[in-house]
Amino acid sequence: MDSLLWVLAAGLIVLGLLGTVLPVLPGTALVLAGVILGAWIDDFARISVGAVVLIGVLAVLAWVLEWAAGLLGAQRAGASRQALLGAAIGTVLGLALGLIGVLFMPLLGAAVGEFLARRDQHRALKVGFATWLGLLAGMLAKVVLAFTMVGVFIAALVW
Repeated sequence: MDSLLWVLAAGLIVLGLLGTVLPVLPGTALVLAGVILGAWIDDFARISVGAVVLIGVLAVLAWVLEWAAGLLGAQRAGASRQALLGAAIGTVLGLALGLIGVLFMPLLGAAVGEFLARRDQHRALKVGFATWLGLLAGMLAKVVLAFTMVGVFIAALVW
C-alpha cells in the first residue's frame, strides 16, 4: 500500500510541476499536496513537520508572487481596470489554445481592455506588454519556487 501512495505522491508532484506552466493545473498546490502525502506516508519521520511548513511557506510565496507580478506590471504601466479584466479574460481564453495561448492571450486581453478604456492604441500596446512581462515574471518565480519545494522535499527524504 505504501508503494502505491508513494507513486501517488510522486504523481502529484510531477503534475504540480507541469501546472506551474499550465494554468489549468494548480501547480504549487499539487506539489504541496504530494509533499504532504509523502510526509504522511512516512509518519513525518524523514520529511519533518518543519520541512512541510517550509515547503508550505514556499507555496504561499509562489502564489503571492505570481499574483503580484502581473498586477505590478500592469500598475507600473498605468493599466485601467478594463486592462486587468482583459488580461484575466485573455488568460482564460488562452487555455483553449494551449501553451502559446496561455503565454500570449493575456497580452492581447490587456491591450484590448486598455484600448476599450482609453482609445489610445500606443498606450494599449504598452499596457498589454507590461502586463504580459509581469505575468511572465510571476510564472518564472512560480516555476523556480516549485522546483525549490521539490528540492527541499528530496533533501529531507534523502538526509
